[in-house]
Amino acid sequence: SAAPCEKNQIRTRITAVSLSLVVGALLMAAKFYIYRITMSTAILSDALESIINVVASAFALVSILLAAIPPDKNHPYGHGKIEYFSAGFEGALIMLAAAGIFKTGWPRIFEPAPLPNLQEGLWLLLGASLVNLLLGLGLIRTGRKTRSLTLEADGKHVLTDVFTSVGVILGLFLVNFTGWFWMDGAVACLVGVNILYTGGVRLHQSFAGLMNASDPKLLQEICRLLDENRKEAWIDVHQLRAWASGNLIHIDFHLILPRSFSLEEAHREAKELENILNGHFNGNASV
Repeated sequence: SAAPCEKNQIRTRITAVSLSLVVGALLMAAKFYIYRITMSTAILSDALESIINVVASAFALVSILLAAIPPDKNHPYGHGKIEYFSAGFEGALIMLAAAGIFKTGWPRIFEPAPLPNLQEGLWLLLGASLVNLLLGLGLIRTGRKTRSLTLEADGKHVLTDVFTSVGVILGLFLVNFTGWFWMDGAVACLVGVNILYTGGVRLHQSFAGLMNASDPKLLQEICRLLDENRKEAWIDVHQLRAWASGNLIHIDFHLILPRSFSLEEAHREAKELENILNGHFNGNASV
């Protein structure tokens, strides 16, 4: 039935984001340890971004718990939109981290300093990045499976952190090979530019969700479902609109039926189509 399926989805989301929080905290601690032994501002920039990962995962956990609360008198459309606030909060934090990275990385370009234990630090950072890669891919897969914007956003941010770490590793490998220590600060600033862009994308996604912007993928999915189940009596569908709020999908449209139909026949056809949509979205469709 729909209710147990929905409970399983919520349980899966909570488990995934809790795992993300714990693993993220451990990786953040590891990166700050690597910074301590190498004194690399590029690695510090990576560690600062990891703080955002941990805070974003904590906020994601809260938002998923709130989004799971069913609609009530004060919130008849449910609490799912908290997920868009989560994505926006994450974007703002990323931009704040970028400012901190520029502050530490820029002076090192003009005042370079030797980096002790760099080879050891690079191996440790590579190991942390592989763990992060597995975590990010797992979060995105679970987010799509359970229709959670928050999990997908958290997973994509973790992958951004992986790309950042790879860039840092490549840059510091070059530093280790050439002895050009000024590149440490340059890599840190490049990391800042990269996550500044990522933060902007997160904010855009948040605003789009809060403003009920159209979701082409969701509309295509509904159109495909209507086409697959179309009956001869269903003359046309127009003014189709849909938006997501957490795990709830809100759909409205006009179904054109033959003028010879009685009210009872028309109601039966509409109810059948409503059940098809509700079944497809695991009982989470409001039609």
